[in-house]
Amino acid sequence: MSIFLCSALLDTSPVLHAEIYQYIDAKGTISLTNVPSDSRYRRIDVRPNRLHPVISEKELEPMISRFSREHQLHPALIRAVIKAESDFDPLAVSRSGAIGLMQLMPQTAVRLDVRDLYDPEDNIGGGTKYLRQLLDRFRGNLPLALAAYNAGEHVVDRYRTLPPIDETRQYVRKVLRYYRTFLARDLASTGHVIPSSDYAMTSPSPSLAPASSTPPAQ
Repeated sequence: MSIFLCSALLDTSPVLHAEIYQYIDAKGTISLTNVPSDSRYRRIDVRPNRLHPVISEKELEPMISRFSREHQLHPALIRAVIKAESDFDPLAVSRSGAIGLMQLMPQTAVRLDVRDLYDPEDNIGGGTKYLRQLLDRFRGNLPLALAAYNAGEHVVDRYRTLPPIDETRQYVRKVLRYYRTFLARDLASTGHVIPSSDYAMTSPSPSLAPASSTPPAQ
């Protein structure tokens, strides 16, 4: 990911009080300016009291419910990915450049038609769509879809199983753990959970098969 700053932002005047606009091009380059010259720029909120916002699940639930129905994913799974990726911080940015609640890379966001990575609705919509695509690609295998979400689909294609990458395998376990927790909490609070038959997703796998330590023969 690369970031381009308009020269106006390099001025020593206090720009935090100005409106800041962002545009992500087809290569994933992020451009920031306070004098947008293109209609594709979107305003982002950089007010000091919003530097470390954490949105509650209750606030996100209407969006999660809508996108879960649209992409046939269990709401508990979407919550689990958000929890693992950003801990509900819509302005989270990873060391690799992934952004927002579901930590989308700018290049991936372009493919998913996500215009504002920091906007909760836009980010969840894109992340849910991407997770649905990965589940379809890996024939409903949730651990493999989650591994691809973390490490990239081509990495999972290469190994044809969970990649022997500690970070990725820990990530898959973490999301599945959160998924089970959210399902159990829904059951405890409402007396029922939405049947998995209502979605193309099944319940989380009870365990992960060990990944091969060597890549397949070329």
